[in-house]
Amino acid sequence: MASSSLWETLSNEISGAAEQVGRSVVAIHGRHRMMASGIQWRKGVIVTAEHAVRRADEVSVIVEPGKTVPASLAGRDASTDLAVLKIGDTQALSVPEFAESTKLGHLVLALGRSWRGNLVASSGIIGGLAGEWRTWRGGRVDQHLRLDLNLYPGFSGGPLVSAQGKVLGINSSGLGRGRAVTIPAATVNRVVDELLEKGHIARPYLGVAMQPVAIPESSRGKLKSETSNGLLVAHVEPGGPADKAGILLGDVLVELQGKPLEDTENIQDGLASFRIGDNVQATLLRAGSPLQVTITLEDRPTR
Repeated sequence: MASSSLWETLSNEISGAAEQVGRSVVAIHGRHRMMASGIQWRKGVIVTAEHAVRRADEVSVIVEPGKTVPASLAGRDASTDLAVLKIGDTQALSVPEFAESTKLGHLVLALGRSWRGNLVASSGIIGGLAGEWRTWRGGRVDQHLRLDLNLYPGFSGGPLVSAQGKVLGINSSGLGRGRAVTIPAATVNRVVDELLEKGHIARPYLGVAMQPVAIPESSRGKLKSETSNGLLVAHVEPGGPADKAGILLGDVLVELQGKPLEDTENIQDGLASFRIGDNVQATLLRAGSPLQVTITLEDRPTR
């Protein structure tokens, strides 16, 4: 009997949390044949999944069954899979409460809205917690928050909700390579601030396409480091930072600011510690001989 009462209490708490946060959850029509969810993060500001928004001039938001409002795209960041929309009609929506932390094993809800605008939910637990990480697209996420629940089609962009009815972050099926992950509230706030200000996330880039290659024995002895691999420059973006620094097609980059470059991930990790406008020293091989160049980092242009 006591056990039955406990389950009933827990069920009521979870139902209440879904109802409370559900007043902030919307459905997003931003890509042909793909639905997504979103949430009013701040008054008039909707956060959703970037991969679900393609038609920037034709985005609409279902705030409740039978009520659709137009939205404008304020900014997007593919590296964290976040997009920010603005809407004018917010009467049917509230702004939720947020929580900055959770614990392994805590019961959580993923909320979304169906294509008809009905609130839907999926339950599970926090399946894994770790520190800061970088997505496969290069975005910095403050905490790795892995979910043990089903993130059904249309749930991306919706919130992860604690049993206390507080939003922990935004769910995404586009970052975990098949696993459900959540972008924590701290990361969402940081990205939203910059997207509202600039429309994109300012990140330094080199302006080259590269692929790993082995460095010939005859060239290794000419380098100060003992690296055996480098990055072959397969494309140089005209007018980009690398082009301005004199880097040519066929060059092999071996070091960036003294750190070896054996994989393209090394480039992302290396650039993460620099800012736009910084001058970085690069070592490359050209026709088998080492060469030092200085690259002035620039903001990656928006597409």
